[in-house]
Amino acid sequence: MDRNLALELVRVTEAAALASARHFGKGDPLGADRAAVEAMELAFNGAKISGHIVIGEERISEQSRLCTGDEIGAGGIAEFDIALDPVDCIGALADGQSNSISAIAMGARGTFSNLVAPYMRSIAVGAEAADVIDLNASVFENLVRIADAKRVYVEDLTVSILDRERHRRLIEDVRASGARIELVKDGDLAATISASLPGTGIDCMMGIGDAKQGIIAAAAVACIGAGLQVRFMQDADIEPDKPAAELGKIYRARDLVGGDIMFAATGVSRSDFLDGVMFRPGGATTHSVVFRSKSGTIRFLKTEHSFEKTPDYT
Repeated sequence: MDRNLALELVRVTEAAALASARHFGKGDPLGADRAAVEAMELAFNGAKISGHIVIGEERISEQSRLCTGDEIGAGGIAEFDIALDPVDCIGALADGQSNSISAIAMGARGTFSNLVAPYMRSIAVGAEAADVIDLNASVFENLVRIADAKRVYVEDLTVSILDRERHRRLIEDVRASGARIELVKDGDLAATISASLPGTGIDCMMGIGDAKQGIIAAAAVACIGAGLQVRFMQDADIEPDKPAAELGKIYRARDLVGGDIMFAATGVSRSDFLDGVMFRPGGATTHSVVFRSKSGTIRFLKTEHSFEKTPDYT
């Protein structure tokens, strides 16, 4: 893929982030989602991309936009499959909390695997520990392996976990190991990427989350050579003291996404790896990241937007 397409993707996530950030803390998740979808669709209309959405919004009416199966973009030489989330973690965004991002992954046709089930159990780490994790191993064993790979003590590790009742046993096991925990209200997509990048303060992500966000996260992980293992599940709300009904096969990032991939994300509210949108008189500042699997590059972009000018994606 042409590396210039990366900037096209960033323009799209920036548009969605700017629109949805206006709803930060206002208690209106549907309004935040609607603003992000409308802005992202408008930006895509000006992008030189012929895209087929393979993971997108749910189609709840004829007016639904950016849904799985839709065609998007202004047209281009190549055709791409696209997985997107105009604004992940809208509940936390509406409550004025962290971890909300706008994200897109793109690759050639056939890049993304079909969803086996709606949920997945995951473990994600950075590149240095990618080869030592094992979803079949115990929490303690995985944390020991991660600590050894990073040349630190288990007590130095920080594990990101969604604050859910289903994770009660997981939280107890991590605490028993001596590792630290970052409990997040929402945003397993941001949590997975934070665990995959160096310098975020997050060493590992564990838990059960939405499979659609998991596939998008797998694209980001695959681009930068980090580690991810998942097992699909039919139901996320398991009883904490009973084993989950999990499908047997373990998938790695490259089992879920193949070929040449690009990934872009823009912070809406603050996360461990991206600052959120910051408004100022006459404009705003956005913070984005772009990954390319072909080169392995990780680019962080800080963009100053002037509301007195016409956006360059129209």
